[in-house]
Amino acid sequence: MLRAERGISRKDLAAALGVHYQTVGYLERGEYSPSLFLALKIAEYFEVPVEVVFSLHPFARLGS
Repeated sequence: MLRAERGISRKDLAAALGVHYQTVGYLERGEYSPSLFLALKIAEYFEVPVEVVFSLHPFARLGS
């Protein structure tokens, strides 16, 4: 959601994080749990606390 709101492509985010662009897709679909290091890098990239990006409880789907 943060990526889309800010108009950042998967490829651009992946390049900034040093991961493959498909990894970003897996993360967004909940098919991959990142390492703590990657989770912190994502939060730092978006300048938000890690809890804004990741939670133990599923986020509600957009539009619900």
